[in-house]
Amino acid sequence: MKRVFILMASTLLIAGCTLVPTADAPASSQQTYRGSSGTDRPTSPTTLRSGARSGFSPAASQCFATLGQAGTRFTPLQDQYFGAGCSTVGSVRLASLRGDVGEFSLTNAGPVTCQTAAAFAGWARYGVDRAAREILESPLVRIETMGTYSCRNVAGTARRSAHSTASAVDVSAFVLADGRRIAVDRDWSTGSTREREFLRVVHKSACKRFGTVLGPDYNAAHADHLHMEVKRGGSFCR
Repeated sequence: MKRVFILMASTLLIAGCTLVPTADAPASSQQTYRGSSGTDRPTSPTTLRSGARSGFSPAASQCFATLGQAGTRFTPLQDQYFGAGCSTVGSVRLASLRGDVGEFSLTNAGPVTCQTAAAFAGWARYGVDRAAREILESPLVRIETMGTYSCRNVAGTARRSAHSTASAVDVSAFVLADGRRIAVDRDWSTGSTREREFLRVVHKSACKRFGTVLGPDYNAAHADHLHMEVKRGGSFCR
């Protein structure tokens, strides 16, 4: 049944989201959000009496609402702390993203913070899908990732990676409606003129939404993907 949840603790109305049980969260907080458009508009309002009862903080609930209103489909996840500086707090599992004229899917996407998911959804719609249609003359249908959360250090250092807090996404390829697959490792340097232009446009667009963006021009470790993470007190785009 489609429902609209009013989060009384934060006095936030989550308008335009539908929520149904899933297996990715505990029973007290099992819910999948989907932004409304067309037939997706919810019809039967109900009340969730507090953010604490739902298992989510008011800040997380507000981010979930914003993400849902953008048309993103996702599952909110229970906060988890794994020790050694690794955690997934205020995170979601993305199912699909909304473009101007349709949805597109993702592959291999694990837990990611809601803040990172919101930046990623905006980039995918305005930076990737529009560039695909303008430069390559075909809409985006899928973004292939190399993952999100991973409890690990930055390569060659003792410093924790943004992946260890689910604050980063690695993107390896883009699949278009006409069947073309634009891969970072192959097409960054040897793709057609338009394919290379497309990859550089989406890289530049990511730099406007994320604090750190690393690609093939940065080092050999990023030869096959674009690494994007939310701001950590500055910006770095290479």
